[in-house]
Amino acid sequence: MNVTLSGIDILLANPPAWKDRSIGLVTNHAACTVDFKPVRQALLAAGFRVKRLFSPEHGLDTIGVDGAEMKDGMDPLTGLPVTSLYGDKLAPDQEDLAEIDLLLFDVPDIGCRFYTYLWTMTHVMEACALHGKPLVIADRPNPLSGRLDLAEGPLLDESHCSSFIGRWRMPVRHSCTLGELALYFKSAGSSQTLRNAFELEVVRCHHWQRTLFYPQWRASFVPTSPAIPCFESALLYPGLGLLEATNISEGRGTATPFRVAGAPWMDGALITQRINTLCSNGVYARPVSFQPAEGKYTGQKCHGVMLHVTDPAVFRPVAYGWWLIRLIKQLHPDVFAWASYPTYVNHTGARHLDLLTGLEGAASLIDGIDDKDISRYTGPGDWREKIAPHLLY
Repeated sequence: MNVTLSGIDILLANPPAWKDRSIGLVTNHAACTVDFKPVRQALLAAGFRVKRLFSPEHGLDTIGVDGAEMKDGMDPLTGLPVTSLYGDKLAPDQEDLAEIDLLLFDVPDIGCRFYTYLWTMTHVMEACALHGKPLVIADRPNPLSGRLDLAEGPLLDESHCSSFIGRWRMPVRHSCTLGELALYFKSAGSSQTLRNAFELEVVRCHHWQRTLFYPQWRASFVPTSPAIPCFESALLYPGLGLLEATNISEGRGTATPFRVAGAPWMDGALITQRINTLCSNGVYARPVSFQPAEGKYTGQKCHGVMLHVTDPAVFRPVAYGWWLIRLIKQLHPDVFAWASYPTYVNHTGARHLDLLTGLEGAASLIDGIDDKDISRYTGPGDWREKIAPHLLY
């Protein structure tokens, strides 16, 4: 079987004509070559003239607290200056790009609309369009696979729910690579700025098929941020990420973030029994207790469930997240509550469930929801038709 190669591996094996130009690299420490070397180091070793680094949320080292402002700095690995794109600015400005000829983007994504690396890419696209700089995206496989039959909505309501965790109309689980999304956003003119002409190149992956999940093309998962340490966390994130908008711990501050859900007041055994009876397609729940070291209920013993995905090819994380919240709310109506989620880009944390789901008034939809409702809210709409002309694999 051929080894799956990311776009950066192709660039390193076939150096482009622009390798001698002044390059600005948007990246983080999760961006590795096929043999796990940091991309920024590998590019310099291969003679690419990288002059400045730009980093997304969580910082260049990928260890920044979720939603916390990241500062500019210097990279100890390469000695290059690092401009944060999750601090004073969300996109490179004219001064940052004054001595840069070309921007290269290589940041691993996890296939979920409200994971912010995707939206950093869109701000970089707009900066390139605004300042006349070419953009090269070194593409990477989607760890949740590229199966569009597994895409899950709802589609984002841009009029009421546009934010840094979802700017434009697309489903929660998109089943695309960032390169494909970039081509789509540019073609669609998703913002006024993107209607400007600018040069966009996507360096394709080799030997990747849309049906493949991360463990099928790479043996070891590279953590993409503090709360995504493994493939199973990434797979559950599009559903359990919705817990951020509740008073239920999603496992931040534990060894298993987004694989557990709980609270000091939760009846884990009862929740487990009900959820396994009602919604067990490709996943199994078991009762657990855990004590978060940060986030909700820091230092308190929580009771709840741990989820084990038994078949990624049939598991629907977004629908499962809706199911889980509804069930916990029904079984614990006196203590369950919706919660704000303050971050650097949403200081009050208001309307967090709306912004996550892309639906205005999302909390009101949980009450009385039934099977048909969940299917309606998690359907991908016309996404397959919209994205089809821009698929690369």
